[in-house]
Amino acid sequence: MSLSSFFSSFLNVVHAEADQDKVESATHQEEKAAEAEVEQVEAEAEETEAETEAEEPEDPHPIIREECKNAVKCAPLTRHFEHCQEKVSSGQGHKGEDCVEELMMHCVDACAAPKLFSKLK
Repeated sequence: MSLSSFFSSFLNVVHAEADQDKVESATHQEEKAAEAEVEQVEAEAEETEAETEAEEPEDPHPIIREECKNAVKCAPLTRHFEHCQEKVSSGQGHKGEDCVEELMMHCVDACAAPKLFSKLK
């Protein structure tokens, strides 16, 4: 897009001693050219947006956390927590029991953090 066509899209071009038909056809052609350029720019923007969405990588965090839950170090804590959750949800636990003390997140987080940050760019 040239500088003159950019400004002409905002300003009317006046032709001295020109036929009205010629001026109208020139204006009409300029409008069509401007519309075509706008459509092209919009199409390019949509194309770029689609490429950006398609290139989004998969989140490795859930996969790493699941591996750490099943790791030798965290597996006993995970089983204990799941047993407590089953007991409380079935109504066999003590009144007000919520399994917070059995929460094994600290073990899983400590295992997953170095693996996760090594995969970040």
